[in-house]
Amino acid sequence: MKKIVLMTVLVFAFAIHASAQKYALVDMEYILKNIPSYEMANEQLNQVSQRWQKEVEEKAKQAEQLYKDYQSNMVFLTEDMKTKKEEEILAKEKEVNELRRNYFGPEGELFKKRESLMKPIQDDIYNAVKKISEEKGYMMILDRASSSSIIFASPRIDISNEVLAKLGYSK
Repeated sequence: MKKIVLMTVLVFAFAIHASAQKYALVDMEYILKNIPSYEMANEQLNQVSQRWQKEVEEKAKQAEQLYKDYQSNMVFLTEDMKTKKEEEILAKEKEVNELRRNYFGPEGELFKKRESLMKPIQDDIYNAVKKISEEKGYMMILDRASSSSIIFASPRIDISNEVLAKLGYSK
């Protein structure tokens, strides 16, 4: 019985303490859409990605053409020539996979480019959110765009426009 009473008192104490804290929300999608440098960086990434994708596709077509040529001429080739052609095809396919990994892999060029273009923007947003949090005494600021668990939140606690204003993009 003492444990139940103690647990009840603790739950109420935590509930009272939690309600005294100030919370706010930001909408990162909204903020990013209203920052022109983010849109330009996104466009630049899309162009680079498309160019690299074209390059990879061209190499893949070359490998496919080598394989088709090999299949159509296979009856005319000696065993040594077959082996040489097979090695050539495998080398070309390996080159395609290596190029794809270098451009689009987890540590590839696209990842590095995205990081170099987006990190300064993200850092600026983070610093603006941090300053607002310190000025207004918020204990926690949540991103409503990335949190699918937020079903409803009062627009009064959304500080997205304040973040934009702090960054110099007033709405």
